[in-house]
Amino acid sequence: MRSMQEQLNDFLNGLKRERGLSMNTLDAYRRDLIQYIDFLKTEAGCRFWTQVTEIHVMKYLYWLRDKGSAPATLARKAAAVRGFHRFLLRKHQTDRDPSYAIEVPRVEPKYPSILSIGEIETLLDAPDKGSDAGRRDRAMLELLYATGMRVSELVLLDLNDLNLMMGFVRCSAGKGSERVIPLGSKARQAVQLYITEVREKTDRCSDRQALFLNHQGRRITRQGFWKILKRYAQETGIGASLSPETLRHSLEAHLLENGADPESVEELMGRTDKLASQRYPRPAKERLKDVYARCHPRA
Repeated sequence: MRSMQEQLNDFLNGLKRERGLSMNTLDAYRRDLIQYIDFLKTEAGCRFWTQVTEIHVMKYLYWLRDKGSAPATLARKAAAVRGFHRFLLRKHQTDRDPSYAIEVPRVEPKYPSILSIGEIETLLDAPDKGSDAGRRDRAMLELLYATGMRVSELVLLDLNDLNLMMGFVRCSAGKGSERVIPLGSKARQAVQLYITEVREKTDRCSDRQALFLNHQGRRITRQGFWKILKRYAQETGIGASLSPETLRHSLEAHLLENGADPESVEELMGRTDKLASQRYPRPAKERLKDVYARCHPRA
């Protein structure tokens, strides 16, 4: 009989192959389910998935709650457990699903923080335009707000993903697909200045294709960008809660306020679901480039 860990690996490989999930999402599944396996082994004495019962699943969720897990964390871990047991049943690794009766905790939606256009302009003007680091930071911030891309997409950009003459950038949507996003004049100017004055003059770099580098000449990381953003948030007084998602949500709000149709906004954001576009009546969809030019505050 295969071990619990081997069956978990099968599940994760299936998620990657069939659903094209990002590495960050797969890592979250892995962490949650390894914790579940550890609990089953140490607290319940289970060594195989066929030994797991409904009582074991419930005890695990109560254990998480007693540890102080937030409702959102409980909901995520419960969903991972339920998805995994359904996988085992579907693959005939077990003859029952011990998680079928669990109720995933309800999580009240959190409304995202939205910056005003004035606050966005203050943030984008914060980097020192006379220093190499400041030019890089300005280019990153402008590009993030210009495109609405995720920070994981931003740090993975290569030089050849940009076409500044035509005014677009190509980025991975994180689920095995790509999208092409228009660039406004402000972002194009900031990125062009960074490339000509900083990036093209950088000799010491471990990844010659990477667009954004740290002070060690390596591709900048998600954590590195977070630290940069936090510093500018403090310097400008915008607030410690500022995150890359704040810029993303702010852009979405500004586009909708300026008359962009929800479906075009969803396309720009790289979302696979169309929940927002289903919630609102909308006119016939415009070309994304036209919507961008008409509705983006810094087009």
